[in-house]
Amino acid sequence: MRRRVRRRLRKAGTRVAALGTITAFALLSQGCHAPRLLRNIRARGELRVVTLNIPTCYYIGARGPTGLEYDLASRFAASLGLRLKIYAVPNEADMRAALASGRADIAAAQITANTAWNEAGAPAAPYAEIPQLVVYRSGQPAPDNLPHLRNATLIVQANSPQEGILQKLRRVAPFLKWTTVPADTSPLQELEDGVAGYAIVDARAYAYARHLYPGTRVAFALPQTRPIQWMVRQGAPALMRAVNHFFHSLRASGELARLMRRDSAGTDSLHYAESRLFEQYFATRLPHYRTWFKEAAARYGFDWCLLAAMGFQESRWNPAAISSAGAKGVMMLTSDTAQEMGLTDRANARESIFAGARYLAQVRKMIPTHIPQPDRTWFLVASYNIGFGHVEDARVLAQRMGLNPDSWTQVSRVLPLLAQRRWYRQTQYGYAQGWQAVDYVKRVQEFMQLLEWHPGDGGLVETALREVGRRTGTTAAAGRAATL
Repeated sequence: MRRRVRRRLRKAGTRVAALGTITAFALLSQGCHAPRLLRNIRARGELRVVTLNIPTCYYIGARGPTGLEYDLASRFAASLGLRLKIYAVPNEADMRAALASGRADIAAAQITANTAWNEAGAPAAPYAEIPQLVVYRSGQPAPDNLPHLRNATLIVQANSPQEGILQKLRRVAPFLKWTTVPADTSPLQELEDGVAGYAIVDARAYAYARHLYPGTRVAFALPQTRPIQWMVRQGAPALMRAVNHFFHSLRASGELARLMRRDSAGTDSLHYAESRLFEQYFATRLPHYRTWFKEAAARYGFDWCLLAAMGFQESRWNPAAISSAGAKGVMMLTSDTAQEMGLTDRANARESIFAGARYLAQVRKMIPTHIPQPDRTWFLVASYNIGFGHVEDARVLAQRMGLNPDSWTQVSRVLPLLAQRRWYRQTQYGYAQGWQAVDYVKRVQEFMQLLEWHPGDGGLVETALREVGRRTGTTAAAGRAATL
């Protein structure tokens, strides 16, 4: 009996030892393989990131790639000493395929991990939480909380994180009901068209889209937020650790919060208070730079009032100005554009003005010469703001719609459509904040008018400001009171 027990114990010990050897070998293999992936990435010198061409993630701006995920990926690649290769695909399914096949090292598109991602990659720690907004149509009663949605029909995109959140909320609010729309359909458009009473959207997405749907309003935020994170290719724990460490450091420094605050610019008309600021800086700042604006305009064949108006719109004639995207100086040039124009110090006001005029002259060569003035100038100004490629996309769309592609008035009606998926998917350069370009041109036109009206005394300035106030629905007295 004792011999049989000892034999069993010896066999069990052999099996445990064998299992331990196999486990140790597996751990050792994983330990060797995992760092090798990061070493391979370092060896190729390139970090490959797949994303989506949407405003909250990545798109081509006036002077190159931009967007939150592009900014984050650029910083992460730099922290590893790598160059960044970022490319956009149409949808999350294609992102998962790129990650699973190894064509991408990271998927970055403000993703909320779910079971669909399990085979493609591993989720990094969430780097932010996005509020989820209940949006309603203007003119309708505004709900204050979930119980107020008891008899309402909500609309969300099918298989979206918002639908997942509603499914979880139904445990505590079983009365919730909703309908879904395809991924390429905007719930906000459906809401504005009267298809549903309320829509659920990301707060960041709404910050960009609200300009396109002025008939919508925010009611309240749902009690549950949406975590967003990067997805890292399978079997790359060293890369995962680097990603998590990167976001921890970025959060601790406050840089992540600053980047997250970047939202689309407003499109309000030129208000009287802003015009008063123009008058103030006309007297205190412009005298230092007027001669340089005139010299640069003469050298490159522009109206100096145009350059000066663009300089005011860009920086308020402040050579120390810095945008959230990293553009600097009077003419707000990026480092790449400055380097291309031979500018070494963007804070040098004279050099910034001349480099801005030189860049504008370069873009002017791309604008078709058959376009009559002043339309050609407005296409040029819009291209400085949003990029010539996007302006050309809008002209192509305008022609398809039966509009005149050489008319700024008609193309300016099309430019805002570049922010809508169903339109920008038809274009070469994709998503663009077209409404910003329209607003930019309008403001430059108004600042030019103020400059042209200004003979050097205060009388006509006041007249001009009153005229701007009249057009924007404010009065000189009201504007002055608002600034006191």
